[in-house]
Amino acid sequence: MGSELMKIAEGFSIVAEGLRGLAKAEGGTKDKTVKVQKQVQPESVAEVQPESPATLEGIRALMAQKTQEGKSKEIKELLQKYGAVKLSAVKPEDYPALMQEAQVL
Repeated sequence: MGSELMKIAEGFSIVAEGLRGLAKAEGGTKDKTVKVQKQVQPESVAEVQPESPATLEGIRALMAQKTQEGKSKEIKELLQKYGAVKLSAVKPEDYPALMQEAQVL
């Protein structure tokens, strides 16, 4: 049971990192978020993601989404592939490849 609780805790940690990244990217206010959403209205999310640069905040948000979809184990394995236990330990030059792999999870 202890290892199961650790897995759950790690999943929450990944979600928390993602939420912190979202809050930082959005400036912490709902008004700014609504304003940005009105300015950028893509026809589909799939069209925007490949064009967007792989930033730490973008990867955090994507990983938080994947964690909410129940893919915590896959996210953890992906981070380990890049020699990291958490996202902040991933090298910036690995961001594009990491983001691409995370999108297909």
